[in-house]
Amino acid sequence: MSRTRLTAFLAVALIAAVVAGCGSDNKSSSSSGGTPATKAPANAKKGGTLTMLASGDVDNNLDPGYSYYQYDFILDNDLHRTLFRYKPSDTTKPSPDLADGDAKISSDGKEITIKIKKGVKFSPPVNREVKTADVKYAMERDFLPQVGNGYANSYWPDIVGVDEFKSGKAKEISGITTPDNYTLDIKLTRPVANIVVGAMALPGTAPVPKEYAAKLDAGKKSDYGPHLVTTGPYMIPNDASGKVTGYQPGRRITLVRNPNWDKSTDWRPAYLDKIIIQEGEEPSVGNRKVLAGQSMVGNPVDLAPTPDFLKANLNGGKKDQLVASPYTGRTRWIALNTKKKPFDDVNVRKAVSAAVNRSAMLLGFGGTAVGQVANHIIPPGVAGFEEAGGKAGTGADWLKNPNGDAAVAATYLKKAGFANGKYKGPKITMVTDNAGNQKAAAQVVLDGLQKIGFQVNFRATTRDTMFSKFCSVPKNEPEICPSVGWLKDFADPQTMLDPVFNGKNIVPNGNVNWSLLNDKTLNAEMDKAETVVGDAERAKAWADIDKKIVDTAAAIPWMWDKPYLVRASNVNPVHNEANAAWDLSSISLK
Repeated sequence: MSRTRLTAFLAVALIAAVVAGCGSDNKSSSSSGGTPATKAPANAKKGGTLTMLASGDVDNNLDPGYSYYQYDFILDNDLHRTLFRYKPSDTTKPSPDLADGDAKISSDGKEITIKIKKGVKFSPPVNREVKTADVKYAMERDFLPQVGNGYANSYWPDIVGVDEFKSGKAKEISGITTPDNYTLDIKLTRPVANIVVGAMALPGTAPVPKEYAAKLDAGKKSDYGPHLVTTGPYMIPNDASGKVTGYQPGRRITLVRNPNWDKSTDWRPAYLDKIIIQEGEEPSVGNRKVLAGQSMVGNPVDLAPTPDFLKANLNGGKKDQLVASPYTGRTRWIALNTKKKPFDDVNVRKAVSAAVNRSAMLLGFGGTAVGQVANHIIPPGVAGFEEAGGKAGTGADWLKNPNGDAAVAATYLKKAGFANGKYKGPKITMVTDNAGNQKAAAQVVLDGLQKIGFQVNFRATTRDTMFSKFCSVPKNEPEICPSVGWLKDFADPQTMLDPVFNGKNIVPNGNVNWSLLNDKTLNAEMDKAETVVGDAERAKAWADIDKKIVDTAAAIPWMWDKPYLVRASNVNPVHNEANAAWDLSSISLK
């Protein structure tokens, strides 16, 4: 490590060590240390424009079929009606949204019937009422490679007819039928109905009009995102042809009221007249703008407060503008590409895991005020956390010391054939998110690699580029992606493990199995655990799988987070607990 980099790192660590004492597990309503509001105040008023400052861009031009990141979900919540959706205070069960009541599941767990609401309409230029055929098409296109959905293969592969549709032998999925315009029937090959329904709270069930979108889906990559129509309270401004005019990639996204939205069919209050996402902000500067400005919030995904910002403001006069989240249900980890040398060797992976100072990575994010060092994948608040080892971890020696252990790293490198306990081999590439905290944490990884002999091509880019061009595209994926992590898709431990570690879920684009782990035995165990019934039984089954994933050392878990969100003084903040982010459709201005 150069003297300049070492000095910068020590400065970050010193700041973060001070911040670490500012955290709180208090469950009071205090914005600076307790649980944030999950509904608007009684005196909330309609109107005004809110600006959310962000560093990077949403991924893949707004297509709900592709959307699979926390940033995307913030906007999807405002733009689309999915069959089910988590209200701001929902943590264990989503509420009916487009659906007109709960799903009906057969006693054998293989059939699902859902009714949808009448009177929900698409935004211009489509304008017509939503039918169940639009949900059927939305779910079918989730399996198209040109859409690049990251979870359909994880949660819906057991729908009858999916294999035939994916292979091109069928033009539609036979197991999804629409007996009438407001009824959706789904037949399954295995008793996994609860998981199929759970995933219906994801953006992939946002209705898509086939007559409008099929031609846009016909190319090598879908062009639906730039011609997006919506069903929620907001839309992206567009022209008469449907081409969006309110999105300037990397610069700005504008949401305005959807003139076809009927409030009587929706529980979102949608107070704001307009929402502007202002992109390209640097985290330190952006958060200072929010704190000093009016009608602004910071994007909690890529504009997370830096350690120096937290240190300066947590105990100051504006501390109530820093909204403390509880544990988010997210784990951050370093993905090691198991398909590329030298990380196809489990001993090399364990050596790197032992070498990395995970405590320093946490300090780069703000210390224990914003999370704690992770020792396995299932995070606090998700079933299976305690069964997988809780805060103590699984007992793996390569993760035992959060400050890193050079001796353990050397032991594993010797097992990998490096006699002196130092790596000697070709230069590797690491691609990281260039947002302030993410980059600081990645530089800690770089330091750990260099200490055990690695030469590294270190590349920092925007978060959307990191995923869409590198880490989520297997043919382009580098040896290390240090800035990945996972927020539960819905309230089940399967959602923390199956999408991101089951080999069957590796796809050419939009891939979220960043380690490219494809262990046949482990895959089979996950497939079996998918059908386990009962909360306690599922928690144990998936906790056992968590331990086995740790044993592969394909991922280096380093943080369970509970970040701070920043708002301007005239913003009534509302936090969506399921997405661990702002609920823009519930926020109002004072």
